[in-house]
Parts: sequence; structure tokens; C-alpha cells
Amino acid sequence: MHIHEFQEMMRTLYFHRDSQRGTEKTFEWLVEEVAELGEALKAGDIEALENEFADVIAWLASLANITNVNLEKAALGKYNGKCPKCKYSPCQCTF
Repeated sequence: MHIHEFQEMMRTLYFHRDSQRGTEKTFEWLVEEVAELGEALKAGDIEALENEFADVIAWLASLANITNVNLEKAALGKYNGKCPKCKYSPCQCTF
């Protein structure tokens, strides 16, 4: 599955509800899911990690949908096989 296919699936499933919720509230849900991902990382529970990664990408896709952003286009436009800062693959940036 490509990013745009996943984003379209989220649009089919949730766009009506997410667009009614609005950008601010949908963003708040995304932030909450990122916090839950942080908790799962600390716990080291692989099942919880998988669930939280899935939730984060789903809410990110929903937020992109209601703001009319094509995630795949945006991601490939910025990260097209190389680091956007140093322009190398793998990245050669210093920390």
C-alpha cells in the first residue's frame, strides 16, 4: 500500500467526522496519540508500539485530509531519496 492509498482509506473511513471536528481538535487527537506512542516506547511493549504507530499515522492522514495536503506528494517532495539538508543518502549531517 502506498501512502496516498492509506490516506484515501482514512478519508473514506473518517473524513466526514474529522472535518466536522475541525483542524484544531484533530490535531489535538494526533498529539495525544504521539504521547501514547511515547509511553509505549518507554514500556517496550511491541504490540502497544504497533497499535500506537498505527494510530499516529491514521491521525496524521486524517489531519492531512482535512487540510487538503497530499502526504505522499509532500513526503516525496521533501525526502526524495536523500536528506533534504545535506542532499546525501545516507544522511551526512553532523549532530
